[in-house]
Order: sequence, then C-alpha cells, then structure tokens
Amino acid sequence: MKRKSWIALGCSVLVTTSVLAGCGGGGAEPAAESSGDPGKAGEKKEPVKISITVEGSGLPTPQEDWIKQELDKRLNIDVSLTAIQGLNDYLNQMKVRSAAGNMPDLMMVDLVTLNDFAQKGLLLDLTPHLDSKLKQAKDFMGANLLKKGMVGGKYYAITRIADVPFSSYWIRKDWLNALNLKEPTTLEELYDVAKAFTEKDPDGNGKKDTYGFTGTEFSTFAPIFGAYGMGGPGSGIFYTKDKKLMNAYYDPAMPEALKYIQRLIGENLVDPQLMTNKGTMARDQAIQGKAGIAFMGWTDIGKQEFIQQYKTVNPKAEWVQIAPPKGPGGQYDSAFDAERPSRLYVIPKSAEKNPEKLQKIFELLNYVSSKEGNALVMYGIEGRHYNMKDGKIELTEAMAKEGNYFHYYQMTGRPNEEYLTVKFPQEEAYIKFALKLPRLNSIDSAILPPAGYNAADADRYAKEELVKFVYGKRPLSEYPAFLKTMEDTFKYKLLIDEAQKRAKELELVK
Repeated sequence: MKRKSWIALGCSVLVTTSVLAGCGGGGAEPAAESSGDPGKAGEKKEPVKISITVEGSGLPTPQEDWIKQELDKRLNIDVSLTAIQGLNDYLNQMKVRSAAGNMPDLMMVDLVTLNDFAQKGLLLDLTPHLDSKLKQAKDFMGANLLKKGMVGGKYYAITRIADVPFSSYWIRKDWLNALNLKEPTTLEELYDVAKAFTEKDPDGNGKKDTYGFTGTEFSTFAPIFGAYGMGGPGSGIFYTKDKKLMNAYYDPAMPEALKYIQRLIGENLVDPQLMTNKGTMARDQAIQGKAGIAFMGWTDIGKQEFIQQYKTVNPKAEWVQIAPPKGPGGQYDSAFDAERPSRLYVIPKSAEKNPEKLQKIFELLNYVSSKEGNALVMYGIEGRHYNMKDGKIELTEAMAKEGNYFHYYQMTGRPNEEYLTVKFPQEEAYIKFALKLPRLNSIDSAILPPAGYNAADADRYAKEELVKFVYGKRPLSEYPAFLKTMEDTFKYKLLIDEAQKRAKELELVK
C-alpha cells in the first residue's frame, strides 16, 4: 500500500513528561488566538492540556523532551506524555482508570481492550469525524489500515501505520563459495545446501560441528511454508489468497510441508535447539558460525554491530540475503500482515464534554500526519537532530542520543520504508531487499478469539502436535486426527467462523 512520503523535507516503571508550553526548542510561534472574550480580543489562549498514555519506557525529563516542547508551541497545547512499562501492567492500569472514569485523552490499547472498551461505550466513535475534523490523519493512515480499528462497523481507533517486513532467508555466502555451491532457488536446492553445510565441513575446521539451519521454532521454516503456497506457525495461520480466506492447518499442502521439514530434522540438518531457542539464541548461533541458513530480519544480522560481531569470530564470514525458495505452491517469503497497526490509540467518549480539548486532540493527530509535523516526530529538530545536505536528511549524533522516544509521538505512524533508509543508511540494500519479497497477506492480528475458544490452550496443543509430526514422534497419517481434536476438544471451528466474519468486515474476501 502506498504511504505519503515526507523524505523530501528540507513492577511498573512510570515516567511522565509535563512542561509548560513555550519552554525550550525552536519552532514557529502560533498566531495569537482570540480568547472568546470581546474585551480580550487578540490575546493568546491558555494552552490546552492533553494527556497521552502509552506502554513503554525511556522518556526524557520534561526539560529534555524536545518534541513535546515543539508540539506545545506550534499547536498551543500542553502535552503530558506518560509511559508505563510492561504491557500487562499498562493495560491493567488503563482498566482501573476506565472504571474510575479517569481515562487519558489519548491512550494506547490492544485489540482485546479496544473491543472491550468500545462495547462498554467508553470510547469516542471517530466515524463522524474522519472526513471532516480528522481528514489529514485519515488520509495519512489509509482506509485499509483504519478498518483494523473498527468494532461493530464503527471506527474507534487511530491506527498507527504498520511496520514493514524485515525478514528473509540469510545464508553464509563464504560457505557456499568454499563448497562450490550456488545460492539455492528451489526447495530441493535448499535441502542440498543444508545437507552440504551439515556434512561437508563448510568452515574448514575439520570438525562436524555445523548445521544447515538455525532459527526460532516454526518461524525458521516460514519461506518453506511459503513455497507450498501457505502461511504457517510463526508467520500467519490465517491469510488471504485470491480473495479467499485460508487457514494453514487446513491447507491440503500442510502435510507435504511438514514432511519436507521432517526430512530436514530427521537428517540432522537443523540446530538441535531450534524448538527451544528464545530471544537472541538463534542469532548467537549464526554469529558463532554454528549454522549457515537462518530466517531473520536484517535488524538481527545485517546491522553494522552484528556484522562486526560475526567478522570478529571469522573475518571471512559473509551473511547475505536470498529470495525464498520456489516450490509447488509458488514462492512466498512468509505470510505478513501489511495492514497490522503497530499501535492502536483511542479517545475516551467523555472527551465530547470538552469540545475545545477534543478539537485540539484532532489538531494534534492531524499535525503529526502532516509533512511538517510528521518530520518533527520522526527526525526531531533541524540543526540539532538532523541536517539537510543536498536535499537529503542526515541524522546527527544528538538524534542517536535523544531520539529513542520520538516514536511515542508518532500516533498515526510514519512512512517506514523511507524512515528506515534515513536512520540506517548503511543497511539500505538490506532494507530494500526485504521489502520487495513476495508475501501472503496474513490477517492474524485482526482476529479476536471468540467466546468459548481458548487460544492459549489451542495454540499450545497445535504446537506440540506439529513438533511431534516434524520430529517423527507422530505419523503424518494422523494429521486428520489432529484437526479433529482441534475441532472437537479445542473448538477451533469457532475461531475459523470468527476469522471469516472479520475478513468480510474488513472487505478482504469476496
């Protein structure tokens, strides 16, 4: 989906920023506003206080919040930004505040809380305001993304522009060269390379201590599921294809995909810890030279800091991105939700009682969606956080030190493709490579578990059984029995029906 481009610009931890409007920072002074009192015409009104609460940490002190100061001055507001660390703690506090009738003016929620608050009548219905008072923000976010904030056919959430895909298969090019192999382009070639990496001593140390693949659980095999024309665990169970809603578990190709993965595991071509790897464990294995193929984001292996790490282990090491393998179902890197809001923001219904404040909230959302405002919340202040050189933005050291919290002010998002190439100029090729790969459209993030369906129990059972299948602990001939248990014991059909309903509401299927 096309986004607006601004590049051509010349226990909970609680942190709060709150400073009076007009202190510090540069920026244009707003025009004097009438107070509404005929005797005080031309006098500037007092700044309107706007409270914003998000999940997170790392906010600066009030005196060092450059973005707040600029927004305050430019919009004649007094923003108070609060961050609460830990999603569960954050949501619990928001529920307590909602029950007490003390909600922030703008607050971040998850999909479950959005639906709960909307159904209880606690949230402002944005529907009548989108084409008038929120048009700038609406156009910036886009119609498809906004639909992800719908409940019962009405718009209740500001949907922050989705993140872009980072991942692809990465491979040790120096190992390919050492074994006189080419980059694999098909499933069979991928198998052959993984086998060679495991059995033919690609690092030349005389030991059999390398594997073809490393990764984290089933996401390791996302492009393999994609080669069979489907999503999968860790990449997208529900996805659309040819305007139809698909479910990976019910895809006729799933047993064949599991059979291929079973072959890799059965011949010891994968990291033995693959199903228990957490956090950075897979990346650590890759950096240490224990495996030669990994499904990772460029943020995990392509950043300069990680290149330096694996070059320290072996100066000749070279990790490069490759396209997903072609298979009987096509060629997809994974299933990715390109319209998944990275955050959802809501306004309490009580805001209607204060039209002046509500108007300022709308102005704030429109402003951070404008060319000027979006530049501010992305890059900070020109001359301090960035400079213009030959029409391009160059970030300064101050941005690296002071800009880690700017994203909290990006309520409607940012044009990620361009932002990332500005922030990571040395990684531009990796970024663009990941962006161009073909992917199925996942809708997992838009589906709420229906009443009577326990997602945690069903997901746990599904993972356990799929692990048994690929490790040869359960024959693939029993795959239909697995599906029957999902339906009978875990009520999986309830989720499928809910997914179909949601897909139709979002106009993703015919």
